[in-house]
Amino acid sequence: MNNSKKKILVVDDEPDVLKYLETLFSDNGFIVFTAVNGADCMLKALCENPDLITLDISMPSESGVRVFRDLQENEQTKNIPVIIITGITGEFQKFISTRKQVHPPIDYYEKPIDRDKLLLRVKEILKID
Repeated sequence: MNNSKKKILVVDDEPDVLKYLETLFSDNGFIVFTAVNGADCMLKALCENPDLITLDISMPSESGVRVFRDLQENEQTKNIPVIIITGITGEFQKFISTRKQVHPPIDYYEKPIDRDKLLLRVKEILKID
């Protein structure tokens, strides 16, 4: 399947990380949307219907954990695969241990991100050769 048909929503409050991931995915043929907070993520997820979301855990105002739960609880977004990208491994572990009736994310990566592993995993999830 052609990458250019696949849409990825990148959510991170760090401008450098956001630009890095946006460039990585764009350079590999994906359509990329970005969001800097939870509200923006939900709006774009509902409007753009991405094929995959990368989500930072540590964001101001609304944590990525809450955003992930919101995505899982929304009928329109609950089946979108989510890859957690975080610099805070303890926060991710807390999230996993306290989740209730929410499927775990499809994968997670710690910052700094291994771009080759992330890109390979995204292609696997989206079933791209």
